[in-house]
Amino acid sequence: MNFCPTVTDDQLSMWCYRLHFIYGKNFERATRIFDQRGVKRISGEPSGRSIFQVVGESRRKEEYLCFAEHYCACYSFFYDIVNRGEELCCKHQLAARLAASTGTCIDVKVSDEELALLLSNL
Repeated sequence: MNFCPTVTDDQLSMWCYRLHFIYGKNFERATRIFDQRGVKRISGEPSGRSIFQVVGESRRKEEYLCFAEHYCACYSFFYDIVNRGEELCCKHQLAARLAASTGTCIDVKVSDEELALLLSNL
């Protein structure tokens, strides 16, 4: 028998409140990206190494490569996180974390060589 816990609306509201408190405006922005299915996980084969490609919110819909825990190629990562230390992560990293934790990433498989070429452009 499989046990699948359920989450009440009150519990979900409480978690959203907590995440918003921790991440502020980036949480709201990340949830918009998440809701629009703007997160791809690009995985190299056969190694299984991966990186996320996350769509930005501007009209141009830029795509940023990021490692959910450590790095994003967006301007905000360098300005707000690295230089000023004002945020814990950018909206792209947070959207990647949300999508990965809920299993809703768009999975793209490429060769290890293609992944290496993609990473060399960072």
